[in-house]
Parts: sequence; structure tokens; C-alpha cells
Amino acid sequence: MSKKTIIITGGSGKAGVWLVKHFIEQGYEVINLDWKLPDEPLCRTIITDLNDLGQVHNALAPFSGTNRSQVEGIVHFAAIPQAYTHTNDVCFRNNVMNTYNVLEAAANLGIQKVVLASSESSYGMVFASEYFAPQYLPVDEAHPQLPEDSYGLSKVVNEVTAEAFHRRTGMQVISFRLGNILIPESYATIQAKFADTEGRKRILWSYIDARDVASACRLAIEKDGLGVQALILAADDTSSDRGTQELVAAHLAQVTDIRVPLEGRISLLSNAKIKQVLGWEQQIYFMDQL
Repeated sequence: MSKKTIIITGGSGKAGVWLVKHFIEQGYEVINLDWKLPDEPLCRTIITDLNDLGQVHNALAPFSGTNRSQVEGIVHFAAIPQAYTHTNDVCFRNNVMNTYNVLEAAANLGIQKVVLASSESSYGMVFASEYFAPQYLPVDEAHPQLPEDSYGLSKVVNEVTAEAFHRRTGMQVISFRLGNILIPESYATIQAKFADTEGRKRILWSYIDARDVASACRLAIEKDGLGVQALILAADDTSSDRGTQELVAAHLAQVTDIRVPLEGRISLLSNAKIKQVLGWEQQIYFMDQL
């Protein structure tokens, strides 16, 4: 019996490597679409410019058509990963067009499930020129998305694009609004700056380990009937050694609408919905990695 196939874009990147590893460990055949080869060749990589729809079609075509029942879906993580590393127009164009092309090719080739990497940056606080506080805490999926930067805007557009493809084709598309993705090497660096509690305020001291991202992506591919949804994917706890109540009192005292008890180191990005929808549970906790 042939293996189930998963397509991962950006599998040569920081988070993508862990996605590839996880799906291989779970028995999938993984095909990586990226502009560069990975440092460690764990699966087949097809060098693909995702901003060229023809290249995306050509890369995906051998795994669709008569073989499409074996293609479980696409996990699309290839992107410029933050604001202001590129000019605004380049960031926006790249992130919006490569997502559109992945969805268009999937629709045309009969691939029925896609997972997209959205971001906490879509809420606007992270890259705002003048910081503004959340309207309430913890931030959940219903909180207004108010980006001014092209990166956050691209993520909002991609979520809307996902809705359009679902309307057109019935494709299942899950957009994960990701907290700050950490890999094993990240933890010591953050620990060394614990005293600077201001430093991670804009991301609400959020994080999510790449290994927990991978398991969520697999659940989103394996579960049926999800339609089109945006889900926050963040850890249960924060990336600070301080209590959450202390952090809020020191840095977000202007937020008076507090919707859950701020006990211990509870996250200020709510992951309640993803637990309900996918049955996902966090496995990698910040303090256990130090």
C-alpha cells in the first residue's frame, strides 16, 4: 500500500524542517516545494518559485490527477516571515501571490485540503509604528485585525483568499494565526533576556514550538469537515518567567476587559478554539526546554 503524500511549501525553512520531520515520522511521503534545498535532505525537494503559477502547477501535477486520492493536502508555510526585512510591496506581493497560487493550483488539480500559515501579526500590534494595546485579553479569533504593515496585511488578505476558494470549490482551508515560532535553539536566547519584560510585549510574550506547530498541521489535514477557519495556534503559557498578571499590570494596565483569570503564566493568545476544533494539545512547554 502506497504512503499518503503531503505537500509542504517552505520545508527548507526554520519551521518547515520540523514539519517535514513530523510528517515523515507519521508515515507520510513528503514533497517539499521551496526556493532552496534544505540543509538536511530528509525528503524530495522541488525547487519552485511559488510566485509563478505555472511552476506551482508543474510541481504539483505529478501528485494529482489519477494520483490525487493519495495527496492528503498542502501545508503552505513558504513566505517572507516578518515585516520590514524587504520593501513593503515585495513583502505583500510575495506573501499574497504565493498563497493565491498554491490555492489556485490546488483547486485546479483537485487537492482538497490546505493549511496556511497566518500570524498573530494580523492583529496589528506587533509591527505598528505606534504601539496600541489589545482591546481585551486574552486575544482570540474574534479580536479585530488592524494591521498597518504589509506583512500583517498580507496575512489578513490570505485568510480572505482562503474563504473565496472555499466558496468556489468547497476546499477545506485552515489558517493558523501563529504565535512566535520557536525551535530548540531559541529557548536559551530568550531566557537570557527574561529581565527585559518589555522586549516581547508586542507579541504578548507568546510562543509556539515548531514541533507543536507540526502536530497541529497534521491534525488539520487529517480531520474532515472543517470548512474554512482561522485558528490561533499558540502555547498555553508565555515565554516569560514572570506571572501573566504581573506582565499585564506592568505593561498593559490600560486593558480593563480581562476575560479569564490571569493565573500563573497563562497565555494572552487564546488557544481554546483550536483545542475545540482539532483536539490539539500542546506537548512542548517553554520552561521544560531550559
